[in-house]
Amino acid sequence: MKLIINNLHKQYANGVKALDNVNLEINNGMFGLLGPNGAGKSSLMRSIATLQTIDSGSILFNDIDVEKQPDDLRKQLGYLPQEFGVYPKISAYDMLHHIAILKGLEGDLKNLVNDMLQKVNLYEARKKNVSEFSGGMRQRFGIAQALIGNPSLLIVDEPTAGLDPTERNRFHNILAELAEDKIVILSTHIVQDVIELCNDMAIIHKGQVRFKGSPNDALDMLKEKVYGRMVEKEEIETIKATENVLSEKLIAGKTYLNIYSESGGKGFEAKKPDLEDVFFHLCPQA
Repeated sequence: MKLIINNLHKQYANGVKALDNVNLEINNGMFGLLGPNGAGKSSLMRSIATLQTIDSGSILFNDIDVEKQPDDLRKQLGYLPQEFGVYPKISAYDMLHHIAILKGLEGDLKNLVNDMLQKVNLYEARKKNVSEFSGGMRQRFGIAQALIGNPSLLIVDEPTAGLDPTERNRFHNILAELAEDKIVILSTHIVQDVIELCNDMAIIHKGQVRFKGSPNDALDMLKEKVYGRMVEKEEIETIKATENVLSEKLIAGKTYLNIYSESGGKGFEAKKPDLEDVFFHLCPQA
């Protein structure tokens, strides 16, 4: 499996340049697309999923030209958007069964649907209307509709939003299993999800790819360049004016600052960088 994105551009009618010369090559496995809200992640996902046209460039999935052959891509696609609507007064079982038919699936659909509801821990609620689900339950249903039919390309946009820790772990395990023989694109602003799941990743900011590689490659960018310390409240603005501050955290009522520096700042101690430091370095003011 291979997804190749070349020189992708997308600008909306309001003048917003959502994608600016995006180039990516994605192979089998879990691929993390990390970026702040509004970075262009959803625009890229919608373009790959054939939900919007692009202004220029190309998207190729194996031998499929996505712009020219959208129906061929859709037959192999599973997609979970950030937000999705549901029909009122339709049970989880009936709606998932309907989606399976729309996807052209054949065979024993009853067992297929029930197995998928078991996988996302919704079997006991299968007769309940999806419109009455809690946020977390609705998100799990969205995961089920994306996975049904065993797609070759799976796109999940902010999939763990609204999930409790147990549900989040369950979903991570499902994704990890699926990624063994297909492409799974995980679009998120949650750094921990990328760390736990992805061997390959990209960071996108303001419509541009700022980094592409493994999480370890990303960490190497900031090796011996991240420093941190607790600071007094009255110091913060002065430090911000003189240092490249990556992030600030309130810990037990005190502020901890991380800075990017070639040599360290006054009183700051070297620390091992993490992916969050890389994120803030490449996506300032995110």
